[in-house]
Amino acid sequence: MERTKRPVPTSVKDTQLIEKRRAEMIRGSVQLFKQKGFHRTTTREIAKAAGFSIGTLYEYIRTKEDVLYLVCDSIYDQVKSRIEQMDLEQGTLENLKLGISHFFYVIDEMQDEVQVLYQEVKSLSKDVLPYVLEKEEEMTAMVEKLIQRCVDNGVLDMDKDHVRMLAQNIFVLGQMWGFRRWMLQENFTLEEYINLQIDLLFEGVKGYEKKAALK
Repeated sequence: MERTKRPVPTSVKDTQLIEKRRAEMIRGSVQLFKQKGFHRTTTREIAKAAGFSIGTLYEYIRTKEDVLYLVCDSIYDQVKSRIEQMDLEQGTLENLKLGISHFFYVIDEMQDEVQVLYQEVKSLSKDVLPYVLEKEEEMTAMVEKLIQRCVDNGVLDMDKDHVRMLAQNIFVLGQMWGFRRWMLQENFTLEEYINLQIDLLFEGVKGYEKKAALK
């Protein structure tokens, strides 16, 4: 079950303005966290990078940790938005490939946010860390749902453990592009990387396709 978003205190009532200001905070803080780390970055520096005063900053967040929380949510919301654009009821291999591609593109677009989140996750309090970990589980579950639809439609013949492990593999391969792009980009474009990884993944599930076809 999807967990309700943890509220970040704000004195502002305008929802659109809250989203705009927080997006600016995320963009500014991500670059600072990459350069200096979470602990060495001050809220005043975050405010300056976002383009407003420290007083304005505290109208939208309570603590610096809230910014990391918002980074996590922005990644999750983007992945969820891309997956929800698809027709999950189709349950075809083409639909699964498209879902994998969407996920990889989101990771590419948000590679700085992903890198910062994993780099600084140790800085999160015990209250916030479980939320972040659950969000990652929910993103993996979206990929798992795409695979399960193929199973339900008889396209793949996999038990729950294999479905879950395939989803985990896909999730890690998406992250690989973000964490190792400095090396991978010397040999592959993002599109080439996605196509190669999909080819390798589906070479691995061919046996499961054959079993399903015989039924």
